[in-house]
Amino acid sequence: MAQVPLIAGVELGGTKCIAVLSSGPDAILEEVRVPTTRPEETLPALEAAMDKWRGVAAIGIASFGPVSIDPQSADYGKITSTPKPHWAGTDIARRLAARYGVPVGFHSDVVGAAMAEARWGAGQGLGDLAYVTVGTGVGAGMIAHGRPVDGLTHSEFGHIRPVRLPGDDWAGVCPYHGACVEGLAAGPAIAARTGIKGEDLPQDHEAWETVVGALSSLFATLTLTGVPRRIVLGGGVMVGNPWLLPRLRAATATSLNGYVALPAVADMETFIVPAALGGNAGPLGAVVLGAQALEDRTGAATGSLLRG
Repeated sequence: MAQVPLIAGVELGGTKCIAVLSSGPDAILEEVRVPTTRPEETLPALEAAMDKWRGVAAIGIASFGPVSIDPQSADYGKITSTPKPHWAGTDIARRLAARYGVPVGFHSDVVGAAMAEARWGAGQGLGDLAYVTVGTGVGAGMIAHGRPVDGLTHSEFGHIRPVRLPGDDWAGVCPYHGACVEGLAAGPAIAARTGIKGEDLPQDHEAWETVVGALSSLFATLTLTGVPRRIVLGGGVMVGNPWLLPRLRAATATSLNGYVALPAVADMETFIVPAALGGNAGPLGAVVLGAQALEDRTGAATGSLLRG
């Protein structure tokens, strides 16, 4: 049997960063967590831990963004126009590649979570999947044939403009688009509109209609791309309000109105599902990105790691 390589998976989050040394979901050998403060503090702290790891064959990075994922771009591997103070323009992928001399996979944190959920979580066995996180922001990542759906950059589905409910003219909170999906349905939007945090907002509050309307528009749009065989939902708003799921399924079905007449979509109970990996999705997704970077570099399959 081929030896399973050791992959360092790094999740860069808005409040904390997690790095793991792993050969799969049941074999996390090392883990380090550091607060996300300034790059000159956070990155050296991660590197100090990773410097002690031996036998690392590749590194995967799943980062908050936006990030530059085009290898042909001059700013590839960097966090770009992030609103997080001090991090715009920070080089991540090329920095770690130069330090450790191994293949590096780099993508957004939401795509990393999608990779992990497809490999080991709620989408296990499905190579075509969408992952949506609804928390501080709204992000969506898609994979097809087990790989991120890539092009010029990663998708920003959280910023599409949904159909507004009749009579609803609230401006939304997105600084770029106002009433986009994120500006209407993310945690800060719920709090700004109601004065109550999403996890504390009563189930019968009328503001949930706007949230359900915006998110179901997003789910219908993802479905109409023709890519996902399943939509997996994560993030604090979803986790804190499990009763939302049936309402979102029903609203998405209404929005589609039977247009995608396929069994996988018609059964909303299995088409739209909660995430399964919780806080491990990010670092494990980074592990998958690293394993794929190694496979791309060497042309050799990475053993049971990529087969799950």
